[in-house]
Amino acid sequence: MTDLADTPTTELELELRARTAGVAALRIERFGERRAVVVRIDDTVRRGALRPIDGENIGAAARLARTKRLPLILFIASSGADANDGVEALHGWGSAAKELVAASGVVPMIAIVDGPAVSGSALLIGLADIVIMTKDAYAFVSGPLGVRQLTGVHIGIEELGGADTHHRTTGVAHEIVSDRAEAEALVESILEFVPDHAEALPPIIDTDDPTDRPTPEVLSVLPPSSTGAYDVRHLAASLVDDGHLVELRGGWAPNIVTALASIGGHPVGIVANQPTAMAGTLDIAASQKGARFVSFCDAFNISLLTLVDTPGFYPGKDLEWRGMIRHGAQMAFAYARASVPRVALVLRKSYGGAFIVMDSKTMGNDVYMAWPSAEIAVMGARQAAEILARREDEAGKDAFVADYEHRYLTPYVAADRGLIDMIIEPETTRSSLANAFEMLRTKREVISERRHDNTPL
Repeated sequence: MTDLADTPTTELELELRARTAGVAALRIERFGERRAVVVRIDDTVRRGALRPIDGENIGAAARLARTKRLPLILFIASSGADANDGVEALHGWGSAAKELVAASGVVPMIAIVDGPAVSGSALLIGLADIVIMTKDAYAFVSGPLGVRQLTGVHIGIEELGGADTHHRTTGVAHEIVSDRAEAEALVESILEFVPDHAEALPPIIDTDDPTDRPTPEVLSVLPPSSTGAYDVRHLAASLVDDGHLVELRGGWAPNIVTALASIGGHPVGIVANQPTAMAGTLDIAASQKGARFVSFCDAFNISLLTLVDTPGFYPGKDLEWRGMIRHGAQMAFAYARASVPRVALVLRKSYGGAFIVMDSKTMGNDVYMAWPSAEIAVMGARQAAEILARREDEAGKDAFVADYEHRYLTPYVAADRGLIDMIIEPETTRSSLANAFEMLRTKREVISERRHDNTPL
């Protein structure tokens, strides 16, 4: 495993289009054991303003990555299109964007913002699969001056588009690092789990962690109360190889966790409800975050492990008016079209529509597991009492709750109907997951021919 504190082993192998003018240099570099097509923008020249030739160089890099099946790494530090070149400069970054779109889903694309990313260059990073920002970087389509002139609002660069804003508020930044060296080390760490291109399998990771290792420690993570909070990342770490997780977008939508790890040396993408934030409910941001990560893993043949502990979708007028229906459907859409091996485990509770969208059998899940204490139902007992026993007094409602919990809030009802494949003991969780993924190693699906699907954006 890569330690981000170590010195990165980035090494220049080849420079391409080296005699062209402009600030965007196209190179082949090595990150640890992996080769990648790299674009580095020199922001010491006119603050990295992109001329038409720079757009051509970025586009050439994306084409080269796509045709040679190598990851594409973009180091962005640019004040936007060079005003001295007029509309031709806009055409340059527009053509670059087209080539990035053509490479999307073919090769992994990682953008590192270590300076300004303004206007068109900001939109370019929005096309990347993973965005890393240094702590002093910033990005926005329209800057503070434009905001003030159009809206009258005075706002600073950091608040409008600083790294922390994009890490916690917008979700643009998957991670913040101190400097370029740390960014390169993180790229190396991410590439440990991701293949060079969509037609390759992820690399096998060396580990001495046995797949049949018992996991009794997971019992100590869960609180005694079914409504108590715990950090699902601690539980996930006990299940994966060497306790090593690379979390992505940890600052945004904290009610869901997305991370890369491995089980038995094989990379997996983890999607997990986080009870320490909003009780693990799903809102718009969580749905977007989860759906995007599922799509990324599916594009690059990374198996999916879903850890479920959620009381449902977060209620509220504001969320409904902002399109909870559309955004909540993104999770269902992403899982339903995913063809990679998919294993899900209900840790504690899974209610209502959230049960469906968190990779249920209905969505095409391959192996669905639950712990014996899991609660799976349309809704919780107390909520059901307020609807079905609303005319009862408090004693009657308490009796209804007790009966409801005994009859319905167990995984055995769902197992009887084939909605759960296995009810496993917590101590055997790692070995059960490893066996499931090993069984699914040869999974193949026939993809229907159509122009493309129509994701609910």
